[in-house]
Amino acid sequence: MHISSAIFDRSAPDLNSCPDESLPEVAFIGRSNVGKSSLLNMLAGKRGLARVSPTPGFTKLINFFTMNRTWRLVDLPGYGYAHVARKDMAQFNQAVAEYLQHRPNLCCVFALIDSGLSPQKIDLEFVEWLAINAVPFVLVFTKTDKAKPMKVRTNIEAFKERFSEQCGNVPEIFTCSATTNEGRGKLLGVIEEALGGNQIEGQAEPEPPSQNAVLPAEDSPGTGWRIGAFANHGKRPNSARPW
Repeated sequence: MHISSAIFDRSAPDLNSCPDESLPEVAFIGRSNVGKSSLLNMLAGKRGLARVSPTPGFTKLINFFTMNRTWRLVDLPGYGYAHVARKDMAQFNQAVAEYLQHRPNLCCVFALIDSGLSPQKIDLEFVEWLAINAVPFVLVFTKTDKAKPMKVRTNIEAFKERFSEQCGNVPEIFTCSATTNEGRGKLLGVIEEALGGNQIEGQAEPEPPSQNAVLPAEDSPGTGWRIGAFANHGKRPNSARPW
């Protein structure tokens, strides 16, 4: 896929302030400091599309970007940063939950996980919530250049095991690095698939070689399903969110 244009649309504090539902959307979310803004800039090929801040939890609104004039990339507030006031975090989380549960043009959520960390309780709770609420999603393990490949593999396998204990089949898993561009072509391909293949320009770009490349988990046994396996394509259930 070739991204020819990326234009900021708006920031929304809640579902009612979101743009109209005329364009399909893919959303990105992760624990604070997971490298989300850097990843979005890497995917768009545009430095400064999403502001990179040294302060975790900087994104406090739902940010919409119109891509190629035909679909939207959605930057959701991060979760789990303890230095954000409890009442503010509750407000952010409520807005995110309402968006994920009630946005009919949402095609896929990219749940970002730090590949250098062992499974974190809040990450597991969030992706389990996505599964329970029938939100279509994939897992993206970030910052693969920051840890040794063996550690990344170990952390991914541990996360898969913990997730499967609660939810059964594991969603598609990808690895990426905003520093080396690892995973860019594959993630753009997933976006194309989620959008139905007819909402974007160009084809998926080939992956650059990487000395630190990690075997994608979707090539290993037990991952088993495609985008939308948890989606019921109707009104999503309203389950309590633990995050």
